[in-house]
Amino acid sequence: MIKPLVLFLCTGNICRSPMAAALFRAHARAQGDGDAYRIESAGTWGVDGAPASENAQRIMQQRGLSLTEHRARTVNASLVQEADLIVVMTRSHRDALAAEFPGIRYKLHLMSELDNLQYDISDPYGRSLQTYEMCASDLNALIEHGYPRIAQWLAPIAQLSDSRT
Repeated sequence: MIKPLVLFLCTGNICRSPMAAALFRAHARAQGDGDAYRIESAGTWGVDGAPASENAQRIMQQRGLSLTEHRARTVNASLVQEADLIVVMTRSHRDALAAEFPGIRYKLHLMSELDNLQYDISDPYGRSLQTYEMCASDLNALIEHGYPRIAQWLAPIAQLSDSRT
């Protein structure tokens, strides 16, 4: 069985989505689910090959996580089709993907929906280290509170995939 691909998506793929992927990966390991998912990130306007922002790397390092190997990439049709679940940072990311790739709306969820809310995760790019810390704390709290929701979101998608094979 192929592990489901959970894709975190933001704009440039150098701040929010790599931090969310690293935090989710760490939480999955802590829950004993380290091998349950493939976890990746991308951006709608990524500068392919760019490293994570310096402040994102610093904040993750303070949490014992590393983004040094991360390289930004732009989302494309192949990645969207491969992803089983796409967790986006803003409503505009969700709407843009749904418009560009019709038929994938069922895969798209706002990060804030992990806690039954609907709000955008603000981009900390170019802002203070404290702003990055607030963003990382928000992402982490959403993951901690809403971690079981990932499996709930994947369940009907898995059934849909099974029915296609």
